[in-house]
Amino acid sequence: MADFDALLWDVDGTLLDFLAAEAVSMQSLFKDFGLGDCTQEMIERYSAINAAYWKKLERKELTRAEILVGRFEAFFSELGLKTDAAVFNEAYQKRLGETAIFRDNSYELVSSFKGKIPQYVVSNGTVVAQTGKLKKSGFDQLVDGIFLSEKLGADKPSPVFFQQVFDVLKPRDLSRLIIIGDSLSSDIAGGINVGIKTCWYNPMHAENNTAWMPDFEIENLSEVRSIINI
Repeated sequence: MADFDALLWDVDGTLLDFLAAEAVSMQSLFKDFGLGDCTQEMIERYSAINAAYWKKLERKELTRAEILVGRFEAFFSELGLKTDAAVFNEAYQKRLGETAIFRDNSYELVSSFKGKIPQYVVSNGTVVAQTGKLKKSGFDQLVDGIFLSEKLGADKPSPVFFQQVFDVLKPRDLSRLIIIGDSLSSDIAGGINVGIKTCWYNPMHAENNTAWMPDFEIENLSEVRSIINI
């Protein structure tokens, strides 16, 4: 018998390699929009800007609409490029949804758990991007439910997000739910705040300088198997 009643999977940076998909999407869209070559340096700079904007969403400093367009406005402004950030963002969401690059053995792992323990996606990604990539990756056919913050009207780490998940799952014991994700400020903080177990996926061995201490820390997704005892 599994040690948990359900798994809550983060997507970007956990089941799927978001940074790799981001690079592919940006490079192809630069060509589509006639913006020239998108260098590795540009991608790294955009990635930093993007991460900072999503942190602002977690802290409720900006709305989702503001961060989605604002990150590109800031990026293009730095590069001195003239293009419509809102139009670019719309195309970017669709392109991300067409790109699915697996982390570790994520597909095989989730597939092996199917029918043995309920699994759910819990993501702050946009509906367009996440719906596309979950379908392309095949995860939509493996999990028992998908919870997207854009649909729920609340983002991780907000308890409002998790409460809507609990309303559907109706857990008998919150400590028998576990969230697996790469973000300390979103996945781990959110899980801790609502009383479920947390597993930090940390393949790059980043230092944890926060107040959020996960119950488990792993460097490869295959380690989840021994944690949940399946």
